[in-house]
Amino acid sequence: MLDNRDFSNIKNGADLERLLQEKGRDYSKALYNLEYERQLEKLQIELVKLQHWIAETKQRVAVIFEGRDAAGKGGTIKRFTEHLNPRSMRVVALNKPTDLEKGQWYFRRYIKELPYAGEMVFFDRSWYNRAVVEPVMGFCDEDQYQRFMRQVPEFEHMLFEDGVHIIKFWFSIGKDEQVKRFNDRRANPLKQWKLSPVDEKGQEMWERYTYYKEQMFAQTHNSFSPWVIIKTNTKKQARLESIRHVLSKFEYPGKKEADVVVLPDPNIVMRFHRSIYHLI
Repeated sequence: MLDNRDFSNIKNGADLERLLQEKGRDYSKALYNLEYERQLEKLQIELVKLQHWIAETKQRVAVIFEGRDAAGKGGTIKRFTEHLNPRSMRVVALNKPTDLEKGQWYFRRYIKELPYAGEMVFFDRSWYNRAVVEPVMGFCDEDQYQRFMRQVPEFEHMLFEDGVHIIKFWFSIGKDEQVKRFNDRRANPLKQWKLSPVDEKGQEMWERYTYYKEQMFAQTHNSFSPWVIIKTNTKKQARLESIRHVLSKFEYPGKKEADVVVLPDPNIVMRFHRSIYHLI
């Protein structure tokens, strides 16, 4: 056990780690968390470098986070953005469409949210609502769904041709892990706002979600806008590896001097065609 004298000698994470190791007890979870925080800080430093390069060179970067409810999208976006300059970064999490938006071309409300020159935009769900959530929950009809599936590859190809960098993440979570996270949210008054009737139905309609998810991958995964699957049953691991994937896509100044691995673990991060037998 640690006593008050031990804590008085701890000034940083390195001191705590050294003390835990000296005690010779099983503090593996604490050591894992310390290593996670160390890796996260170093990766966030690289994100700051990347953002500076994006702003200087007027790149446009859109990072899309999709996945079942409680897969960890919001928490990962928080780790991406918490140290970035808000002047050249935005998080987009749109509410359900208004009556006016329902009468417009589906993509219109997303077009105005696309990144400006020199900006990174993180989409906490995106136009792909119409590929999975809307048909599962009956929020669109069959004609609207089929029209979207025909148009989305063309839409993304136009963005690609215009120089927009699109990174599409699917956060893959297991059914049992989703239940556990839902229960955690119910018990935590700071997270109860995250639960909704749609979330609850996600468990009931798991197989239907799976069907539409697989249709989405089959029809919208391509060379210019591929789907990248992140295994998210371990939250912290998923956060680190998704940051690594984004860093790996760009050659920015200072990358070669990074004091951290910037290539993702292929056992955690994989393109759709590689993950086809591992999808959740």
